[in-house]
Amino acid sequence: MRPTLRAALFLSAGVPVALFAFIVDDGLGMLGVAWLGAALLLMGIDAASVPPARAVRVGVTPPRVLFIGETGRLNLDIAFDGGRRGATVETVLDVGGVLAPLPRAMCPVPDGGRGSVAVPLDPTRRGLADVHRVWLRWRGPLGLMRHQRVIALDGAIPVIPNVHAVKQAALRFSARNALHGEKLQHQRGDGSEFNALRDWVPGLDTRSVDWKQTAKHRALICKEFEVERNHQILLAFDTGHLMSEPLDGIPKLDHAINAGLVIGWASLRSGDRVGVFGFDARVRHYSRPIGGIRAFDRLQQAAAQLDYHHEETNFTLGLGELMDGLDRRSLIIVLSDFVDTVTAELMLENLQRLAVRHLVLFVSLRDPALDILADTPPATMTDVLRAVVAEGFAKERRVVLERLRRLGIHCLEARAADLSTDLLNRYLTIKRLEQI
Repeated sequence: MRPTLRAALFLSAGVPVALFAFIVDDGLGMLGVAWLGAALLLMGIDAASVPPARAVRVGVTPPRVLFIGETGRLNLDIAFDGGRRGATVETVLDVGGVLAPLPRAMCPVPDGGRGSVAVPLDPTRRGLADVHRVWLRWRGPLGLMRHQRVIALDGAIPVIPNVHAVKQAALRFSARNALHGEKLQHQRGDGSEFNALRDWVPGLDTRSVDWKQTAKHRALICKEFEVERNHQILLAFDTGHLMSEPLDGIPKLDHAINAGLVIGWASLRSGDRVGVFGFDARVRHYSRPIGGIRAFDRLQQAAAQLDYHHEETNFTLGLGELMDGLDRRSLIIVLSDFVDTVTAELMLENLQRLAVRHLVLFVSLRDPALDILADTPPATMTDVLRAVVAEGFAKERRVVLERLRRLGIHCLEARAADLSTDLLNRYLTIKRLEQI
């Protein structure tokens, strides 16, 4: 049990009162002693009213897992034994570096009852979130004395990629052919995979006429096609130091992984085969493309294994090994980042080489801080310099993206909040236009 700041101030206030009384009249010197005695008496009464540390009972219910980019809840149930007087318990969690600093949480416990509080847990990176101990502190009814208790937890909560967006997409595309329309025949005539022969009728494309079958049947016969669903999709994640920088509270790599899981689920659902490739200074992970909706668990596990690395990305080595491992034309979605035209030269060269055999979609995240610095009206010379530098970086990004487009590479630059939706829409557009 310890005195509070209020008790210290209460005791300190008696010193100037006693000095003033002694200066005015020597007979009033006992007023300070009386003040001290009253303060000690009130502190004793408050100490007798506050529940002791041994009387507190705490139940801790941590979440099973935490999803990056979402707030979890750790529930604390607090009660005092023996029907003791209630109090408001202040709780603080001692956590590891994966979790953001936590605010203090207040838990009112009624007389003879039980209180509960949900402490928010905000993960900033993937990994194991350590919750070492919980600190509890409560005061007496006068606020002069307080008790404190520390409960060791030593629990580790895994922080995994966010799959809630994938679950929401699963609700929207619950039907097997939802990505292609309500009926399969809606896509006939627009694809590249042969489906059947049929009589030619006015309005059909004359290029679909099968002249051999026409000569055999002595009537115009044309081929009917449907959209091919056995494409090969590669999600290539840059795990270098640029992707470890935080954006909207979490690293860019985690934004990319969350969007990659959404596009991976949609691709598996539509019949495509999906693989994961992670690289920076060297290749960190490679899982070959596999199909079937049951492969999503493997896809999620592969994405969770992509760790943060503070090394410069070697596009020559990474994309070179990726090309050597592919035996057919694929859609390669490269989720990476760059700073300026100088650092992007090797990236441009290797993406151009990759685009000779494959369809490449380059995805990067737009930093809203650059737009804010460039568009905010300057008030000082420092603001002018910041705006000029920010506009210079934004201009160089536009130059690099334009050079990629001229090389025949699809480009997508999106904000973190819109990345999953924009990437899914771009994938559906590529599928509809049969560009793979």
